[in-house]
Amino acid sequence: MPCNWKLLSGAKVPDTIDAMAQDLGITRVIAELLWRRGYESAQDMDRFLSPGLRHLPQPAAIPGLSESAEVLARELMAGARFCVWGDYDVDGITATALVKDFFAKRLGPEVAAQQIGHYLPNRVNDGYGLNLDGVERLAGQGVRLLLTVDCGISAVAEVARARELGMTVVVSDHHLPPDELPKAHGICNPRLCGGACADACTGLCNLAGVGVAFMLMAALNRLLPGQPVDMRQFLDLVALGTVADVVDLTGPNRILVKNGLLLIKEARRPGIASLKVYSGYDKLADLGAGQIGFGLAPRINAAGRMDDPQTALSMLLAPDMDTANPLASKLDGLNAQRRSEEQAILEEALAQAEEQKERLGLVLAAEHWHPGVIGIVASRVVERHYKPVLMLCREDAPDEPGGGHWKGSGRSVAEFDLHEGLSGLERLFLGFGGHRQAAGLSMRLENLDALREGFHLAVEAALGPTPLKPSLKLDRELSFGDISFTLLKELEMLQPFGMGNPEPLFVSPPVLVKDYRVFGKDHVKLNLAEQVGADAGRPGAVLPAKAWRKANDLPREVLGKLMRFAFTPRIDRFDGIPKIELQVKDWDE
Repeated sequence: MPCNWKLLSGAKVPDTIDAMAQDLGITRVIAELLWRRGYESAQDMDRFLSPGLRHLPQPAAIPGLSESAEVLARELMAGARFCVWGDYDVDGITATALVKDFFAKRLGPEVAAQQIGHYLPNRVNDGYGLNLDGVERLAGQGVRLLLTVDCGISAVAEVARARELGMTVVVSDHHLPPDELPKAHGICNPRLCGGACADACTGLCNLAGVGVAFMLMAALNRLLPGQPVDMRQFLDLVALGTVADVVDLTGPNRILVKNGLLLIKEARRPGIASLKVYSGYDKLADLGAGQIGFGLAPRINAAGRMDDPQTALSMLLAPDMDTANPLASKLDGLNAQRRSEEQAILEEALAQAEEQKERLGLVLAAEHWHPGVIGIVASRVVERHYKPVLMLCREDAPDEPGGGHWKGSGRSVAEFDLHEGLSGLERLFLGFGGHRQAAGLSMRLENLDALREGFHLAVEAALGPTPLKPSLKLDRELSFGDISFTLLKELEMLQPFGMGNPEPLFVSPPVLVKDYRVFGKDHVKLNLAEQVGADAGRPGAVLPAKAWRKANDLPREVLGKLMRFAFTPRIDRFDGIPKIELQVKDWDE
């Protein structure tokens, strides 16, 4: 689908940009790029380029965290049997692993094994978050202190039941709080800052669930008796969960992930080392956020989507490689199963989307679709059609009319607030929740047609009747003559890339397509020549470029044409000799 090209900032770069670049020892291109991304002083740029842990805000800046840590410390010192309740996705599993590992290091393995338990719900049997059956089962096992991580902020009834059963409850979460909060003994959630994030909690409101758990354990570390542990050893888990949860990689998240990736490179944790190997990387490979998000994270997620999240937790906490390897191997197999299931569902979903092509919001449904995969497929359909998408499958419930209900997962485009759009259709749902870009819902079987019509109208009301085109946000125009190995090494300093900190994307001046060939299944390799001279008719620098999976869209007829390309420069080390190469994202004749 063709994109609208937009500059991240069209403002005039200040005359002081060269001085700032010189002070920081970087090229003008990097300084200008950072300025356009909102880092307007040399100090701001320096802090971005060198995100040391000393720049992290204090944990107490998170609303309710100090009080929550004090509740935990008091109950633990009184000997209360403790359980951490997580979630079945990467964020929830890594948060659970972090808490378990913290106590093993802080209290000692033997004490922790006796006093510290955990509960990870099954996606199919338990659903998301706390549930009454699980709470009652834990109470029967003698649990008297319950901590939630990456969930709990909406669990009003479940927390009330836990308290009835004599439990002390602390909720640690990062999801949007509802109007009614659970009556827990402690609630720490950076989103309780009421929208005043920049001032009230210094950017912490973008933390993932594992980031909140890390901050809570850091505060608890100072309250428990005995020698505090070095919290830096848990940053590999924080980086893994934060990247997987697709939160903004700016501010505190950038600091946590940047430092956590260093630990993932060292792979001292056997589970991380094994996971890297089974994801196709060397044990000591230096991985970026993209490789975490597309290699490591899906294998952990596959446990919760296709089987039991306990497998992933056990792998992350494995004491040695002999223990970790068979668990990582199982996750790799589950991920292959997930990919196969995903492809089959995607084909059916795209066929339905074609039937609904006149609708501005797509509601796709089939009773047999796997509930652990529909969210991923929804994202793929959004990429293909650039429309908000709801994917529904059937969940059996013999006690309900019709014997069950629809269970759904939604994904949106940048311009449409999915949570707000679904709020206007709340009358149709048994329940729903989420945020601007993703949501989950349950709904009676008979409401499908009403949802399809209502969702289309909700999108039309918000965005208008004309289908959107995706936007491609460009950092600036970049001449081939400015692309050097020095620049490419400096671009690496901007890692990790992700939400809020996208990989830099440049646009070329008009360049001549000199060579064209298709390789692999549908990839294109080009040679592009910049035009120089008074009439811009003489070839200047010539660089190779690749357009992955674009053979159908970028035909041989472009050979010999003057075109502009949106691209990211990379270092190609395929044959052992480093070469500069352009990764093409889009083009314009």
